[in-house]
Amino acid sequence: MGKVTGFLEIDRQEPRYQPASDRIRHFREFTLPLADAEVVKQAARCMDCGIPFCHGPQGCPVNNQIPDWNDLVYADDWQEASRNLHSTNNFPEFTGRICPAPCEEACTLNLENVPVAIKTVEQAISDKAIANGWILPEPPDQKTGKRVAIVGAGPAGMAAAQQLARVGHDVHVYEREPKAGGLLRYGIPDFKMEKKHIDLRIAQMEAEGVTFHYGVNVGVDRTVDDLTAAHDAVLFCGGAEDPRDPQLPGMELKGVHYAMPFLVQQNRRVGGERDIPEEPIDAGGKHVVVIGGGDTASDCVGTSFRQGAISVTQIDIRPVPPKIEDKLMTWPYWPMKFRTSSSQAEGAEREFAAVTLGMEGAKGRVTGLKCARADAKRQPIPGTEFILKADLVFIALGFRGPQFAGLVEQSGVALDKKGNVLADERSYVTSNPKVFAAGDMRRGQSLVVWAIREGRQAAHAIDIFLTGSTTLPR
Repeated sequence: MGKVTGFLEIDRQEPRYQPASDRIRHFREFTLPLADAEVVKQAARCMDCGIPFCHGPQGCPVNNQIPDWNDLVYADDWQEASRNLHSTNNFPEFTGRICPAPCEEACTLNLENVPVAIKTVEQAISDKAIANGWILPEPPDQKTGKRVAIVGAGPAGMAAAQQLARVGHDVHVYEREPKAGGLLRYGIPDFKMEKKHIDLRIAQMEAEGVTFHYGVNVGVDRTVDDLTAAHDAVLFCGGAEDPRDPQLPGMELKGVHYAMPFLVQQNRRVGGERDIPEEPIDAGGKHVVVIGGGDTASDCVGTSFRQGAISVTQIDIRPVPPKIEDKLMTWPYWPMKFRTSSSQAEGAEREFAAVTLGMEGAKGRVTGLKCARADAKRQPIPGTEFILKADLVFIALGFRGPQFAGLVEQSGVALDKKGNVLADERSYVTSNPKVFAAGDMRRGQSLVVWAIREGRQAAHAIDIFLTGSTTLPR
């Protein structure tokens, strides 16, 4: 694959970023893409490793044929590389930007800490496909006469809708928000992925026959029974939106918020939405503390800096991870190791092995965060308490599962022990034989690439349910 000796001759190279002092002044993407010639070199590093763990289950949830399209890029056949990439991934421009790239951790060259720059090549292929007009609608040759409702226009719902429309079903997507994208649009900041990429795909899908119904909250504005009666199949792709509640003292103080309302509100502003229902939250001129060590917490960090925060501190209950993992213990699986996101690199202070004990306040407003050092069992160590100054606190501890009130409660479908909609990973069908579920609503909080996989596989299952067979890949 690629150049046989490429991995010996060519060093790993990744795109650079705009300087932090420049990028915190705007909400646009700030990655400086590599020139095509440099991308070709990176693709040439893909070695003939025998077993390409990069596109196995531990590497790529959608099973991207990574060695194949690396070889096509090396051969300068970008259009065929795009066709290959799109055969497994409906939206590679999304994953090329925001996927954490477990494929690179699974790369054989990662045994030497120099994996192939797979994510860089993927984004380059998808961006070139868009720039050259290769992303065209693929309408079906004939209609099946079957009508499918999809609840939720996030990545799982979008992937399922596109697949089902392409085999001739009449697909209707019902979205609570004014625009499609789910957390891709409203949760992930524009500096990580500008929303023009979503808009392009929505236009493509509409040309393929998908109908989007915005501002429709199924379970509130329209009953589940009505939706089920009007369609031959219904797919729930509502995501996991119920935040984990740490039940800390002082959470009622002004200035203490869950992460998502903050991120959603800023994305609405950047997207030009005039009517913003969320309570105004502004980090400008404030000392900000973010509780949590994941991607959502990091997004709060970057957004706070762009709003003009004086300082941003991130609290992580975990101890400082190792700089380099024990390869023999973890490879090719996702390792726990020290990582610094682009947002953290913009000036955030990071407190590891820190337990949050509660918020302190005065006159009803938060003034500080009380913490303590954590022991090996993540319990506070007596006598290690400290206070962090805080005018604004964001809780970013992940999500428990889908919201129960509304859609889930009204549908009456069975839930698993975690509160997710119960459906297996083969049929994706719920306890209601006409209702299916995919994405975070089924599997719990996860990655965008997993949502795309689930949407594609659910479409495969629904097509079999409706017609008895399918040409759609799993």
